[in-house]
Amino acid sequence: MSALTLKGPYWVTVRQHRRALWAVPALVAAGLVAVVALRSWAADPYSERVPTPSASDGYDLLRLFMEYAGTGLLFLPLLVGAFVAGPMTARELESGTWQLALTQSSTPKAWLGAKVLVAAMVSALGSAALAGVYRLGWVRVSGTYQLHWADRGSYEATGPVLIGYCLLGVALGALVGQLVRRTLAAMAVTALLTGLTMLALGAVRWSFLSTVTNTMPFPGNPAKLIPHSALMRDSGLLTASGERLPEYACFERSQNLSVCPADMNVTAQYAEFHPASHYWPTQLIETSLVLALTAAVLYAAFRLVRVRRG
Repeated sequence: MSALTLKGPYWVTVRQHRRALWAVPALVAAGLVAVVALRSWAADPYSERVPTPSASDGYDLLRLFMEYAGTGLLFLPLLVGAFVAGPMTARELESGTWQLALTQSSTPKAWLGAKVLVAAMVSALGSAALAGVYRLGWVRVSGTYQLHWADRGSYEATGPVLIGYCLLGVALGALVGQLVRRTLAAMAVTALLTGLTMLALGAVRWSFLSTVTNTMPFPGNPAKLIPHSALMRDSGLLTASGERLPEYACFERSQNLSVCPADMNVTAQYAEFHPASHYWPTQLIETSLVLALTAAVLYAAFRLVRVRRG
């Protein structure tokens, strides 16, 4: 990454962390090479063509690679936040070297702003590129075990929510780095806060939109209630009065999934699910919430630097 066209604190920030910043395009390039190579080797073992053993092995290896890559990208916002909090912010406050910036006709606000802007730009562009590389491989194996569009890892790694969480990591790093002022402690606290935020929003994301409910007469084939690509949220039995019963309520009495005692008055079965069309609205809603939280944290970070350091 060249710092030749940058001025003042921006040049200093890029110069200080140029090795870490260069690691981002290197990671994107390595991921792209790996995905393209695995895609060219892989053949769908479930297609009408009879695959060769090497092609089948390639498909399985691609699927395994994408599974681990999705899990790895879950930790990207934590790493971004930890780096901003520790090496970029807390270490300079801990050692006192941030005061050198003030001797170069700079201000504390400009000092922090340079770090936030550089980190935000690299994080946004890098996470967007990584999401694109991941999607390139994921579309080849999507829908398989742990690679459903709604699975943890695949969901975050294929949409703009990954960018939002990386920007949140930048904001939390800028704030926590000032509050803690100890490199390792700031990194740990920021990673923890970023991870907890991701877990909290991940736990409620499927309540942003109302589920779709399908019903069919009992008994019937419950597999026909939802599309193959849908995310199941609930299923069970319906009585004549509209009361919902657990899916195995009849089985507990009759030991047969297709037979219900007459006194239970079961007339239908139902399923609640999110169709695949809910993917993008959920991504956009969650990303908007994350960006709003990011703006609030950034406001607190710049307010803090102005109050504490003038």
